[in-house]
Amino acid sequence: MDDVQKELIGDNHVLVNKDTPLRADAFDKPDEVKVKNIQRHFERIMEELGLDLTDDSLSGTPYRVAKMYVKELFYGLRPDRRPKVSAFENKYAYDKILVEQDIVVDSVCEHHFLPIVGYAHIGYIPSGKVVGLSKINRLVDYYSHRPQVQERLCLQVLEDLQESLETESVIVIVSAKHLCVSSRGIKDKSSFTTTMEYGGVFNDSTKRDQFLKLLEAGRAQSFSV
Repeated sequence: MDDVQKELIGDNHVLVNKDTPLRADAFDKPDEVKVKNIQRHFERIMEELGLDLTDDSLSGTPYRVAKMYVKELFYGLRPDRRPKVSAFENKYAYDKILVEQDIVVDSVCEHHFLPIVGYAHIGYIPSGKVVGLSKINRLVDYYSHRPQVQERLCLQVLEDLQESLETESVIVIVSAKHLCVSSRGIKDKSSFTTTMEYGGVFNDSTKRDQFLKLLEAGRAQSFSV
């Protein structure tokens, strides 16, 4: 595949892999080594752009970018950084939809390494297990912090929650703006993308509609602390 074909795949936001594409040796190097290597490569990128790395404002940029990639933006690549999602017995026998909405999505497009920003809305119907609400937010944050495709993000959150909750009855919606659309190419500043994945009882359109109505009701409320 030549560079033109590769660029077309990226511009069309094609989802090729359900799982994040990782090499077998992805975690052989410690983070400190990765930071140093990325720092060196980013220095070369800046030099090719004609920037003066002796300038006080630019001299620390390669290190800052390398540290940001390894420690901050892409910490979700590491399986050992996955938040522990402990499920508890559903002692109150709650059997209606539980909704956690407006969870911040702060991710990066794997095609252009530009930000994806938006919100995730998640619902599930407990069987025998429930999880703490903050664990859902942490799970979204974890899968967001890796080079992503929005469709994959939806799937990864869905399948992880289904496994943790021991139920197929989970629904995930992500609505987000892609800066690779708004800051390059077509440069459309107003559009956003919405994706949805679901299973179990949410295969029934009546249940999906109920979930969507709960989201609308939540948006109509004004919460303040």
